[in-house]
Amino acid sequence: MAEQPNQPQQMHNINHTNLQNFVQQILIANNTSPAHAEIVSKCLVSADLRGVDTHGSNRIPSYMERIRQNALDPSAIPTIRQVTPAVAQVDAHNGFGFVAAHEGMKLAISMAQTFGIGMVSVKHSNHFGMSAWLVQQALEADMMSLVFTNSSPALPVWGGKEKLMGVSPIACGAPAGEGRPFILDMAPSIAARGKIYKALRRGEKIPTDWALDKDGGRTDDPAEALQGVMLPMGGPKGSALSVMMDVFSGVLSGSAFAGHVTNPYDPSKPADVGHFLVAIKPDLFMTIEEFKGRMDYLYQRVIDSEKMVGVDRIYFPGEIEMITEEKRLAEGIPFATAEIDSLNKEADLTEMKREKSDPQKNGNNVTIELSLTEPPIEEQIKLRGDNEKRNKKKVQKDNKML
Repeated sequence: MAEQPNQPQQMHNINHTNLQNFVQQILIANNTSPAHAEIVSKCLVSADLRGVDTHGSNRIPSYMERIRQNALDPSAIPTIRQVTPAVAQVDAHNGFGFVAAHEGMKLAISMAQTFGIGMVSVKHSNHFGMSAWLVQQALEADMMSLVFTNSSPALPVWGGKEKLMGVSPIACGAPAGEGRPFILDMAPSIAARGKIYKALRRGEKIPTDWALDKDGGRTDDPAEALQGVMLPMGGPKGSALSVMMDVFSGVLSGSAFAGHVTNPYDPSKPADVGHFLVAIKPDLFMTIEEFKGRMDYLYQRVIDSEKMVGVDRIYFPGEIEMITEEKRLAEGIPFATAEIDSLNKEADLTEMKREKSDPQKNGNNVTIELSLTEPPIEEQIKLRGDNEKRNKKKVQKDNKML
């Protein structure tokens, strides 16, 4: 657990390619196969790129601790049971949720391509990070999707005061033509619990409407908030949505439910998370071109709506994250010093071999040491432009990077 928040820390931009390589090596060093390590690292860095820092690479220390305590099996291989031609179940066998969910969505897409819809239930799984990466997986196959999961207790049911339901994300998506695709990924709480952990790591305060402390009082202290409960969005509506996630993900799959999912930061026992994944072929009732055209029209209608006072721009669901990704691909992903130190510690624990790069020699496949605990690294490498221009790098002397 990080220290109590004091003052905001200095931020450092990290190149996404270097970060993914670094995370992948840590995973491999902890008995994860290269193929599975690639899936997990890609999903984590995808969250970092989209600005969902709560579900990105900073999760690595907690995942590795669960591996060290035998609460998560990094070498587990998911198995599939075909229930009907359009329905299947994946048993994660206590492996990475990313791997089981990736396999589940891949299967759902395959069934939907033949039967129009594919539904997969995943059992005995673990935290799978940001739900939007599964929506994106479906979008890349021109599929609509629904992505549900349950999670550890953090939220009281409406009218209660104890942690019972998870702040389980609700996600769905639909492809578009020229406009932005529709990507919804939200928690039923006012804020995701991961944002509390992020504020704690970075020495920041939180808004007082996010959570209550253990005595039921509002707090801006993330440490106190983690001892209390999250607050649901929309009162009873948010509470009901968290129950819905438990029904579809926990009850239906045969995984833990009703407050019995283990916290991903608790390495004492398996999490037993459940997921619910659906892929839908969007051209069931019209051509794919017509569907995408209608999505483009919807996108334009939404962003061109008359704005309320004080609003400069209206965004489509998921659009802010896509804009953030474009920015971070060019400029790097911001990390606090404590967060980088935490990742360095994992590298040290696994005795991972790290090298400082020669950017002139290594070209695009640059591997720069992630370290702020040693003498400062005076190079910052940023990949800019498209693939054809990536050999041109800008070296800045005022930052430190992977």
